[in-house]
Amino acid sequence: MLGAIHSADGQLSRLLDFRQEVYDRLGKGRDALFDLMDANLCTRSIESLAELSLSPVFRRGWPSTYEAVQDGEVPGKELMPLYCAQMSGELRPVLAGDHTAWPGPQARTLADRTIEHQPTSVPGNRPITIGHGYSTLAWVPDESGSWALPLLHERIGTAESPITKAAAQLREVCEALPKERPPVALYDSEYGCAPFVLATADIAAVKVMRLRPNMCLWAPPPEYSGRGRPREHGDKFKLSDATTWPQADDTLEVEEPELGPVRVQLWLGLHLRKAKGQTLSLIRIERLNAKGTRRDPKGLWLGWLGEEAPSLPEDWRLYLRRFAVDHWYRFAKQRLHWTEPQLGTPERSQTWSNLVVLMTWQLFLGRGVLEDKPLPWQATVKKMTPGRACQAWGSLLARIGTPAQAPKPRAKSPGWPKGRVRKRRDVHPVVKKANKRRKTTATTAD
Repeated sequence: MLGAIHSADGQLSRLLDFRQEVYDRLGKGRDALFDLMDANLCTRSIESLAELSLSPVFRRGWPSTYEAVQDGEVPGKELMPLYCAQMSGELRPVLAGDHTAWPGPQARTLADRTIEHQPTSVPGNRPITIGHGYSTLAWVPDESGSWALPLLHERIGTAESPITKAAAQLREVCEALPKERPPVALYDSEYGCAPFVLATADIAAVKVMRLRPNMCLWAPPPEYSGRGRPREHGDKFKLSDATTWPQADDTLEVEEPELGPVRVQLWLGLHLRKAKGQTLSLIRIERLNAKGTRRDPKGLWLGWLGEEAPSLPEDWRLYLRRFAVDHWYRFAKQRLHWTEPQLGTPERSQTWSNLVVLMTWQLFLGRGVLEDKPLPWQATVKKMTPGRACQAWGSLLARIGTPAQAPKPRAKSPGWPKGRVRKRRDVHPVVKKANKRRKTTATTAD
């Protein structure tokens, strides 16, 4: 019992030190930003940013909600080493990367909007929206659960692509981590391509990428026969054609309580056609007869690039941790109100996004000392989830207080100067990214 008390005291001190260091690193408007952050954590739902001024922890007037985001400075890149310092106990950090959209189809005065992917539940509708895309690289601390802690959460400009942004983020994070502990980075099928493999070839990290089931890989070329041009590729490995599969280098069959019987196969020494210098290991995960479902003939295909080949008994479940970043996207949009404010510039949107990342880290550092506060229709949980931690944040905030200074009263604002002309904001067109695929033209007979 005494050890548990000391452990709780250590976690509380860690949270307090983190909040104080964040406050010291924030730039202009840090007092209002800190109040805004705590008010957002204590408010279940809002329809506008100004509603956060109704929270008892926000000690300023409602115009300060927008002014804090407009004038405040939350340096996301400068705070990233502080986040990495919280990973000091990890022998092999597990990272997860992905990107999502901040929709703004009606925000005609918001600059640098483009067409972004967004799933839709309506059959036949195109899964797109107009707005800003954000790329995220997060640390996944637990083997199971919904906690994902963003290290970098940045807007994808119209001159960038999700591939180049993800590669740049992975490079920055790996440079901030200790060299003797290369991380494992998990990515979805959008990143399982030659451009991403080549862009991250010199980064000291193990990369595990989901591959589309219609892709083709290639074996190493055979020895030069002495005639003609040397071959660059060996036999084709077509993921959708089992007749092209050679004998697996390793096979594992396990019984999982949640997934049922699972077969895992491993092939070594393959490569992508346009990235022949980067050798990868291919993993196929197949559920043989899942409970209540039919057998999946395609399975889950993973490409493993790193300094060592994966160990199937230890590493085949590693990719399942990638889905934590999807949970964070849903949590950030629904509970942390990430996409709720209607901000006028991309810079203000980035400031608010960096503030949402700070909220997530504080909830994670405080989960060990938070006391569950279930609603009347909720059952008590033993393991704190992000939603439950956010639900109990108000009671902890009443104990620890805030490093932010109280507002100083001042005279009434003079208001809009007489004679100053009000101008409408400029309307910005939607930027359409060029398609770099080679266009084919139909040829006519002579």
